[in-house]
This record gives sequence, structure tokens and C-alpha cells, in this order.
Amino acid sequence: MVEGVPLEFREAGLGDNAVDYLAAWEMQGRVHADVAAGGDDTVLLLEHPPVYTAGTRTDDHERPVDSGGAPVIDVNRGGKITFHGPGQLVGYPIVKLPERVKVVDYVRRVEEALIHVCTDFGVTTARVPGRSGVWLQADARGPERKIAAIGLRVSQRVTMHGFSLNCDVDLAWYDRFVPCGINDAGVTSLSRELGRDVKVTDVIPSVEKHLTDLLAWNDYVPTPDYEARPEPPRLNLIRPGG
Repeated sequence: MVEGVPLEFREAGLGDNAVDYLAAWEMQGRVHADVAAGGDDTVLLLEHPPVYTAGTRTDDHERPVDSGGAPVIDVNRGGKITFHGPGQLVGYPIVKLPERVKVVDYVRRVEEALIHVCTDFGVTTARVPGRSGVWLQADARGPERKIAAIGLRVSQRVTMHGFSLNCDVDLAWYDRFVPCGINDAGVTSLSRELGRDVKVTDVIPSVEKHLTDLLAWNDYVPTPDYEARPEPPRLNLIRPGG
């Protein structure tokens, strides 16, 4: 974000107006070209109809055997396979990174913003070194579990793709695959943790506030991490008939 110029937030399609993934991908491309040419940094906020997106590190065995009718789309971001669907806020920050900012710093700032969003709703989260995204610690309610996912691509020092935050998404979709290639942890949502409905529209003001603060590129004090976890090893398993 250029100093003195606020991020532009665009609600690209929510609820019944959820945006098809490929249409949103094309939208990102247009905005990316504009930002790379000097346009204002922009964050697209939206929901998708059910879809699985497989990043460049996805192994074959991690893909759903039965996708429940949701398409499985290979994408040009880093990371592994994840799910997007109704009840999940998807954010695509398309921002020009200052020369002094490393990509890992950008990722940590987006994670930090989402940690603060969860805090605003009374849910304690942090990072797990070795695993991207935002996590809840294992407790009496369940194992270590992810509430927000991160995946990005940087071209011409302008970011694409971004994050997803589970609000009241149907978690049964995650039973069909290995989320982010991690099979020793769970997935959760704000609604599940709080025992009440938290809609996508409920979290947008908080998301906008904390992304604006963190992507102003000022110094900040990061939330302490949870215990580090090794990233699952890559496997090359061949399915029967594959």
C-alpha cells in the first residue's frame, strides 16, 4: 500500500452472488495488470460456489476421490489443495510489495491480520511454524485445527491469490480430501468454535481494518507462535487405475 493511499476494498460477490472461481481468477488478472501498471492496491472480497483448488505442490493422493460435484481446479499459486465455498470469506489482496518487503513478511502480515480478526470474535489463534495459515491450539474441543488458509503468487512484485477465513462454511466438504496436505490436524470455523452463526458479512469490517493496518508496512509486534510442526513430506502415490 502506497503511503497515504488506503487499500481499495471491493466486495466482488457474496451470498447468492458468489463468484465462480475461474471468473474470479480472470478478475484477479485484470486487477493485477492494473496494479502492476501503477493502479491502486486492491483487495477483492468474495465467496465462491463449492470448488477445490490445487496449488503447485499438490500430490495426487491429496485430491478428492469424490468431490461431491465441486470442480477441482489446478492453479498457479504455491501450496497444496484447499476448499472454497459458501460461508467462507475469500480475500485476494492484489498489492505492490515495497522493495524492502520480502514475500515471507507479506504472508506473515496477512496471517497476523486474520489472527486479529479471530481475536475480535473471541477466538484465540496463532501461527504454527512450518505450516502456513492461522490455527487453533489443540484442546479439549479437538486437535490442532486450521481456521484460515493462505496461498499466493507474486509477479512483478504484485501479489495474487490470498486467504480464506472459515466463518460458517459446511466443514463436511473437508472430509473429502487432505486439506493443505496435512492429515494430522483438523479444520474449523468461527461458527463452530463459538457455537453461534458467524456470517461472512459479519467479519468483513474487521478484515478490512486489520489488513489496512498490517499492509501499511509499519512495524508491528507479531503474535507469539504455537509449537512448530514439520511440513508433511511430499509423496508420489499412484491411485488404482491412475
